[in-house]
Amino acid sequence: MAELRISTLETGFVLYFETLDRRINAYALASTLVSLSDAAKVASRTLNSAIDVEIVVEALGSGSFKAKISALARSSGLFVAQQMVMPLVVGVLATYIYEHTLAKKDEISVTVNTDEVVISHGDDRLIVPRNVHDASQEVAQNPAFTKSMDRMMGSVILDERVTGFGISPTMDSPPPSIILPRELLAIRDRETEPEPPTRTVEEDADLYIVKAIMERSKRKWEFKWHGITISAPIKDPAFYDDFARHDFTIAPGDEFQARLAINQKRDDISGVYTNTSYEVIRVYRHVSRAKPRELALND
Repeated sequence: MAELRISTLETGFVLYFETLDRRINAYALASTLVSLSDAAKVASRTLNSAIDVEIVVEALGSGSFKAKISALARSSGLFVAQQMVMPLVVGVLATYIYEHTLAKKDEISVTVNTDEVVISHGDDRLIVPRNVHDASQEVAQNPAFTKSMDRMMGSVILDERVTGFGISPTMDSPPPSIILPRELLAIRDRETEPEPPTRTVEEDADLYIVKAIMERSKRKWEFKWHGITISAPIKDPAFYDDFARHDFTIAPGDEFQARLAINQKRDDISGVYTNTSYEVIRVYRHVSRAKPRELALND
């Protein structure tokens, strides 16, 4: 009997691509990660979390092909959040991968206990904490989540060398006790709409000022964001009013904690969306590098 306990995954897990030559097509990996990241963001917001979840790749490993991922929350300034949501989001992702993929072919049995839920499929057992299972049922009602997860499962088999897929707690873990075979990942239980060629996603962001535009206009500021330089106009209608009303100055190196709209274009071959332009749609707070104080905006 194979058994997987979701409670051991904590804030991340290892994606295990079963292959013979221990490598994977870059398109398949990128599409899998992007879709999983999209699903994590939807799960967090569906659960009424005030934070944005970011999926990061911590390491790559051999033994077929393994990618260690972790879910991170905003960790500074306005967006400090309860870290307890991270294991919940990770658990929801892992539960959906197994429960809904296994259920596409054969019936599963679900036994609900006080503290945990046991999902059985033949000789395989998935043991899920009760709170994670309840959250998974709620999130699975969101079409944006199921669409991202279906796309993620389909991305796994973009590489023809992948014969199976599973998850493990750590890089040092043995191969997953439950491997989802390629033919099961290819089964679809719902019609999927074609992906739009462009889309806009929003997230809370820490933006470090490189170049400021001190007048109302459509001209673009320059910011450092996740280590890269981006250009974006500020479209928050109240921002310049607040700037004129309050006694503060803006200088390079200062920080805006803001809502960032990210315009993306879909690559037809890989299915991956890439960022094309940015807009700051709301400025929550200005943090001065020169002075140890913060000024909340739009109060």
